Amino acid sequence: MDVVSTDRMIAGPGSDPVRGKVVWIPGKSLWITGMTLVAIIGAPLTFSLDAFVVFIILTALTICLGHSVGMHRLLIHRSFAAPLWLERTLVYLGVLVGMAGPFGMVHAHDIRDWAQRQEACHDLYAHRRPFLTDAFWQMHCAVHLDHPPRFVIEDRVARDRFYRFLEATWMLQQVPLALLLFALGGIAYVVWGVAVRVAVSLTGHWLVGHFAHRGGEQGWRVDGVAVQGYNLPRFGLVTFGEAYHGNHHAFPGSARLGIEPGQVDLGWWFIRLLSRLGLASEIKLPANTQRRAGLRRVAAVVARPGPRRRACPVLRTLLR
Repeated sequence: MDVVSTDRMIAGPGSDPVRGKVVWIPGKSLWITGMTLVAIIGAPLTFSLDAFVVFIILTALTICLGHSVGMHRLLIHRSFAAPLWLERTLVYLGVLVGMAGPFGMVHAHDIRDWAQRQEACHDLYAHRRPFLTDAFWQMHCAVHLDHPPRFVIEDRVARDRFYRFLEATWMLQQVPLALLLFALGGIAYVVWGVAVRVAVSLTGHWLVGHFAHRGGEQGWRVDGVAVQGYNLPRFGLVTFGEAYHGNHHAFPGSARLGIEPGQVDLGWWFIRLLSRLGLASEIKLPANTQRRAGLRRVAAVVARPGPRRRACPVLRTLLR
């Protein structure tokens, strides 16, 4: 295979995205299993309207501001710039989602992204296996490639003491939140604000990844790669824009994921708010980022019925 380099994944002639072994990861598996069991058993026993509201608010804050904006668009893709205190705050909220620490999230994203960009890749990276097999693989296992690329995280992130602390303690970061929730509303707040939220967030993250790599709406295609991305427009609102995965494959550096008419992207709305407050700059969009090799338009996505909307300005520029 030819030498392929990305920002953090450095692949040499021997790097292979196909050959490898899927192995069970005990810590990861016990974490999601424990949270899910507590949620399944405890949620019906502790349900109350205010506990459910706590679940909704914390899920929105951690998934939208933390995972989508902080971890994905800012830390991983550097699709905009923000003051360090704000970046750290958003990344901390992303850690509270309960998937991994900042270094673990960057590595998991980048190795998958690198593999999907090759001509062929392992089934785990492509979500090719049946539904239940893919669920077990993605949430309880990892693939150990025989010859993986070299992962080199940038010094600015790798040497950040706060990020190193979060990486070492990411599971324990639920404890301060649990103590606060217990003080505010007792065990019900803990069950719904921690266990139910983490279980739903991790399962939802896998579901979006599963379906967004298997089929759906597609306005753009990248030729010559192992895996295509697809949009799941019905879930754009509840995923805060992350379900527009076809758009993301087409323009991975874009801070805006909902680039087609009618696509609601709450993560992008938050970044726009930060920009108006002077807290976000150097915002990357499809019109000002380098075009991916092999990218081509395959269909104009039709907006869902509703108020008439104008096409995204950056999209109009690209299509001129």
